[in-house]
Amino acid sequence: MIGGPPCQPFSVGGNQRGIEDARDGFPIFIDAVKRLQPKVFMFENVRGLLYSNKWYFELILEEFQKLGYLVDYKLLNAVNHGVPQNRERLFVVGHRSSFTFPAKEPHKVTVGEAIGDLMHTVPPESKFLNAAMDAYVAKYEKASHCINPRDLYADRPARTLTCRNLAGATGDMHRVRLEDGRRRRVIVREAARLQSFPDHFEFKGNETNQFNQIGNAVPPLLAYRLAQSIKACYALPAGDAKAIKRSKVKANRELTLF
Repeated sequence: MIGGPPCQPFSVGGNQRGIEDARDGFPIFIDAVKRLQPKVFMFENVRGLLYSNKWYFELILEEFQKLGYLVDYKLLNAVNHGVPQNRERLFVVGHRSSFTFPAKEPHKVTVGEAIGDLMHTVPPESKFLNAAMDAYVAKYEKASHCINPRDLYADRPARTLTCRNLAGATGDMHRVRLEDGRRRRVIVREAARLQSFPDHFEFKGNETNQFNQIGNAVPPLLAYRLAQSIKACYALPAGDAKAIKRSKVKANRELTLF
């Protein structure tokens, strides 16, 4: 069972209202696990769940443990798994055997490797920053103490893609600088590649709809790595969660002694 309870209640953009936010989907997710009793479950959320709402996250873990699951969780950065973007998200896996998160890959894919054939072109759907927007961005970057303009750079991975900085004309919008000095917002296909979507993948709706589909997604390459780990876990025979937990604690103590 794989799901994604809404992240807005735990994100900075959503004011981190947590349990007080009507969009909190964890009670429904926990109930679904209780009813279906899947062999393995996984969900993803923002890193904010580990900070101002850490107490709530601990309650969520306790509920899964009461249902007989071992729970492993980890902050993963997509840039370590073939995605040309720094994107940290919390992944939580419940199981009754053993689970190992995917290992980091040695090479970090850059923006140039992902969209180098597009970022210096002017596609028909291009939207350029005007003088007023340039001034607005400059003011935003000064207030944010940016050392470098927050344009996309070909020699490094991108910043985190979100619905807000893709679809909205904001100070931190994703944009490329052309050789003539003009700056334009990224197009849908560029954003999709920075999320590791293949070019044959089709998005539906208007431009804003498509940007929202991209910004809300788990990057496909990271999802693939996680799917491999879940497949390996699913293939293992289920055991008694409490007994497995005791054996893990014992093994850790022995490692500490030696």
